Amino acid sequence: MAISKPELHVRKSVEMLYYSLKHGDTETVAKLLAIDLEWWFHGPPNSQHMMRMLTGESLDLEFKFEPRNITVIDDRVIVEGWEGNEAYWVHVWTINVQDGLITQFREYFNTWITVRDVRMRDSLWEIKQIRPTVWQSEPQEHLKRSLPGLVLAI
Repeated sequence: MAISKPELHVRKSVEMLYYSLKHGDTETVAKLLAIDLEWWFHGPPNSQHMMRMLTGESLDLEFKFEPRNITVIDDRVIVEGWEGNEAYWVHVWTINVQDGLITQFREYFNTWITVRDVRMRDSLWEIKQIRPTVWQSEPQEHLKRSLPGLVLAI
């Protein structure tokens, strides 16, 4: 299945963000993020690694964000990663398709995520149906412990 141009555009913005973070390119990171970035975090307070990186609170890379899976759903990019049995994270970035700026960031640490599509449909029949799952956490073979779950509606 071919990736559409808007999907490729939003994916490239997020890939560039992770690349720039890995290489300490704060100038590029700043250009990719909207000034009024909306931020939401779910997980233990001591695990807000991305917040510390983006705000400059953590000068060295105390936590390595290495994306293992990247999925594009319209203007959102879902990035998943895990480090052994201790850390599992999901980042959901919302990108302005016109300018490529990241406008919203949702970070989930040690939480299983299921993404459901709840947008209005054309027919009443479709509205009454159970909302389809469009994405779900994957690393069950990588983590051998129970984690709380959340459903994210788009």
